[in-house]
Amino acid sequence: MEDDEIEEGMLVEEDAAPPPPKKPGKSPYEMLQESKSSVEDIVTKMLTIKKEAKPKSELRELVTQMFLNFVTLRQANRSILLEEDRVKAETESAKAPVDLTTLQLHNLMYEKSHYVKAIKACKDFKSKYPDIELVPEEEFFRDAPADIKEPTLSNDAGHDIMLKRLNFELHQRKELCKHHEKLEIHKKGLLEMIANRKKFLSSLPSHLKSLKKASLPVQNQLGLQHTKKLKQHHAAELLPPPLYVVYSQFMAQKEAFDEQIELDIVGSVKDAQAFAHKQANKETGVSTSVETSRDDDALDEEDDGQRRRKRPKRAPVKQNLEQSGLYQVHPLKIILHIYDDEVSDPKSAKLITLKFEFLLKLNVVCVGIEGSNDAAENSTLCNLFPDDTGLELPHQSAKLVMGDTLAFDEKRTSRPYKWAQHLAGIDFLPEVAPLLAAPETPSCDTAKNDAVISGLSLYRHQNRIQTVVRRIRSRRKAQTALV
Repeated sequence: MEDDEIEEGMLVEEDAAPPPPKKPGKSPYEMLQESKSSVEDIVTKMLTIKKEAKPKSELRELVTQMFLNFVTLRQANRSILLEEDRVKAETESAKAPVDLTTLQLHNLMYEKSHYVKAIKACKDFKSKYPDIELVPEEEFFRDAPADIKEPTLSNDAGHDIMLKRLNFELHQRKELCKHHEKLEIHKKGLLEMIANRKKFLSSLPSHLKSLKKASLPVQNQLGLQHTKKLKQHHAAELLPPPLYVVYSQFMAQKEAFDEQIELDIVGSVKDAQAFAHKQANKETGVSTSVETSRDDDALDEEDDGQRRRKRPKRAPVKQNLEQSGLYQVHPLKIILHIYDDEVSDPKSAKLITLKFEFLLKLNVVCVGIEGSNDAAENSTLCNLFPDDTGLELPHQSAKLVMGDTLAFDEKRTSRPYKWAQHLAGIDFLPEVAPLLAAPETPSCDTAKNDAVISGLSLYRHQNRIQTVVRRIRSRRKAQTALV
């Protein structure tokens, strides 16, 4: 019906002229093609007649046919234009629902993008509680108080539980803040107490020093001498092992048998500490520069060996033993005071004062009379036991260190007596076996066995502190009586 209306409208625009008759079965485009072909044939014929100069009557007939074909062409053109107008009208009528559908599609796409943005905004929304580590629901229902669990805060069950858990978290944090304030107050009190105690401890050494100084007269009056004893014990820890053995044996003799002797340790404690530290580094192998230099010297000797063989050997220059350090003494020494044990007040009758010192290079203990500068005054200690003048080094290692000079220096007041080595725990073998050293007699092995037994008995006596002190005391008394 729309097509009929469009065609009727078009007829009105063409002054209601009836459409040209259409040949059945032929479209306007076929009619246009046939008319065009016919016109071309007529024009060809007309040109041929003019060229051949035929009569004009034939041209009139051809002109008539030409006009008829023009009418047909116009009719076909009109039909084509009417068909085009009809198609345009149909297209316009079909375009309206398409535009409406397109508009609806655009509206739907806009609504879709709006909903997608809203969903994304909801998903990207960050609330405060996801960053809060809430307790699990089991602990919430178990530990939360009733005033938090019972009230309904939201119609949504999940949201209601979440709000309750948040309230429970807030309740716990408030309780923890209160507990934190209490702990801070307690911490502040403890810090004040610690500061006061540190202040007291910092002032304690001065108080102890003054107390120690004030107690010295009481200690001297009572004969305790506790402070002096502590100092002696601390200094004894820095003694070389042989002197420490001597010190410990004399102290044990004094405490066990109430021997009338006194012991003091004199010397530089700082130097002894430095020496002990040096020995510790030497034992652990810290200092290796000397060994390296020795290795370098050995290499130089190998490289220049032939030239040295050709040179004449020179006799080694004998250095001064004092300068070579063979008589190097340990910084600490032991002073032994021996008193008369037969008088009423032994402290007032001091018989002799001995000085024990240790020679580091020779590894021997030397004993001399304290305050004596003359070697002749050492007659009290000379031959205290048979064949022990103190001028002969007691063991082979010391003799090897000394070299050609096998005897000890007679000018020194302290000498390495054999009994002093025994007291210090330095044991050594004799140069010759006792059986070979004993004089040969025509008697059988009985004499030799007696000599060995007497030697062992003498050795055991020399190891006893009591025997040594008794002999020194008796000899000193005899010398005093002779004077």
